[in-house]
Order: sequence, then C-alpha cells, then structure tokens
Amino acid sequence: MTTHTRIAVIGVGNEFRRDDGVGWAVVARLRERAEDRPLPPGTVLATCDGDPGRLIGLWEDAALAVVVDAAHAHPGRPGRVHRIELDAERLEQPPTTSSHGLGLGEAVELARVLGRLPSRLVVYAAEGADGSLGTGLSPAVAAVVEPLAGSVEDEIARHRGAPARRLP
Repeated sequence: MTTHTRIAVIGVGNEFRRDDGVGWAVVARLRERAEDRPLPPGTVLATCDGDPGRLIGLWEDAALAVVVDAAHAHPGRPGRVHRIELDAERLEQPPTTSSHGLGLGEAVELARVLGRLPSRLVVYAAEGADGSLGTGLSPAVAAVVEPLAGSVEDEIARHRGAPARRLP
C-alpha cells in the first residue's frame, strides 16, 4: 500500500470574473506567506479554472487536498465562508453552488468513480457578490482572503498531526 504525503492546495475560479477569483487570491496570498513561513515539504499550491479533469489531476494521490472556490448562495451573504469535508460516503451538499458550469460535486463524483480521490478533501467556498467581467474582488470577499489563507495553513497543520486515511 502506498503512503500518500503530498498536500495539494487548489484555488479554483477565474481571476477575470471578480469574486470568482477568490481561490486564486488565496493561493497567491499563501505563496506570499510561504516566503516567511514555508509550507511543509510536498505541499503544492496550484490554480485551476474548475475543469474536472484538471482538478482530479491536481489532487490525485494527495493525502490532503484543500480546494478554495467561490460560491453562490440564495440568499447569499458575500464573504461568508463554508467549510465542507468529504467523508467516506458522499460530499456533503452545501447550500451553495459553484460558479462554474460543472460544479465541484461533479468532479468529486467523477474522481470517486475513477478511484482518483485524494485521501482527504476539504473545500472552502466563499460566497461572492460580483461575478461580472473584470479584476479585483469585492470588499466583502477581499476581506476573507487573509483569514482563508490562515484557515488553509491551519488545515495543513491539523492534517500533519493526524495519520491520513484513504477513502474508497
């Protein structure tokens, strides 16, 4: 049995669709923070447009995958963050939807069928206010970038203290 130690942090979205770029902004902030406080060896920071095949390729064989994405909720509260963890059964269905054509749930189910899930998957979904064309996050979403970067670092630290288990 292979022991997986790689950690993948994936910012999902489109940096040219305002708040949809929150995942990319969190990954950029983690890169900045890593200059002073390096992340554990084997930690990969990546960005993705949400394509299920690319997501699966980024998290495959990871002991921990942390995905940061924008979400839409009805009713919504811009800047509210949802933490969703994959368990051995099914991905808990949050009261949000992805801002992409195919949602993260579809990528997870495809990875499950293909046997390409990470050992553990945690999603941070930040509710957005503005998905229009352009760059820059709305104030409510920009305010959660720093705390989200901290939450991802905490997730990695918690993971490093516990043995990883492989999900079916």
